[in-house]
Amino acid sequence: MEQFVCVRIVQANAMDLAQFQFDYDLTFAVFLMNADGTVYGRYGSRSDQKDAQRDISLASFAKAMEGALDLHKGYPANKALFAAKNGPVPTVTRPEQYPTLAKYKPTLDYDGQVVQSCMHCHQIRDAERQAFRTAKKIMPDQVLYPWPMPDAVGMKLDPNEKATVAAVTPGSAADKAGIKAGDAIQSINGQPILSIADVQWVLHNTGDTGVLNVMIARPNDRRAPTANAIQLNAGWRKASDISWRTTTWDLRRMGLGGMFPGDLGDEERAKAKLDTKQMAFLLKHVGEYGEHARAKQAGFVKGDIIIAWDGMTQRMTETQLLAYVVQKKKPGDKIAATVLRGGKKVELVLTLP
Repeated sequence: MEQFVCVRIVQANAMDLAQFQFDYDLTFAVFLMNADGTVYGRYGSRSDQKDAQRDISLASFAKAMEGALDLHKGYPANKALFAAKNGPVPTVTRPEQYPTLAKYKPTLDYDGQVVQSCMHCHQIRDAERQAFRTAKKIMPDQVLYPWPMPDAVGMKLDPNEKATVAAVTPGSAADKAGIKAGDAIQSINGQPILSIADVQWVLHNTGDTGVLNVMIARPNDRRAPTANAIQLNAGWRKASDISWRTTTWDLRRMGLGGMFPGDLGDEERAKAKLDTKQMAFLLKHVGEYGEHARAKQAGFVKGDIIIAWDGMTQRMTETQLLAYVVQKKKPGDKIAATVLRGGKKVELVLTLP
């Protein structure tokens, strides 16, 4: 750590979004970079609402830092390796350029309302999505499914290693490419990989289809790293789970009127005499204020079980339900739903905010 100059940023106010591109749902994100702005790598990942440290550890953080120092030794002769680490300049380069964030000042009000004056990182993603919603444009998969976990292509990485595959899903894109558990990822599409966040960065910036050229080193194999091509087919991002994300809260406002649904497990379904293949969303929460109260105003209550939604009755995940409403429906659209309440069916209609 003493070999780094450490700078801590505690607010998103006036953040340079061209330089600091990362997963805005994180509570901890690190840029391993040169003083001239060149990014060697990123660190920080998350895939669970409660267990924030499931995908990271001090051990892998230390290994990522060591990897960054090794890359720094070759700088600037190796500068070309990091060209894609900064990414394209976004349309919005400062958060306050979004209409919903225009009220925030560049600095915090430390002498007064410090909490209210602080822009949270997740608000940037909320504002980006709201811009599409306000314009009544289809929300692109890259915006709806940001920073996909390696699981989306069939790889589970070891949270205690730099970028090492712990498991591969049979039949997945990674499996078909020949990736195996124990493989150490050296680079993807020419970019040096220091952590799971670096893998996510490449995935986030990959199109709806494409090929990931993954260089891996195999344990106990003295040969040079080998290339493996992971083919990404249309819709690959949809394997991502976004239900844990803080930014999903605003998606629930947009598409569900403030409801927080959870898919009933098989055991609970059996108790409720519901088939394992049919829709069964238990409403864990129904908002009470502002546009988050739209479902409450329509008659939905906590404890209801949604068994039909806009004509659909098949089993779905919350991610799939959210994707349907924000990509297929517009503000003002009406959605008919059937819920079970006390064992009886109740027909309701929700008007989307």
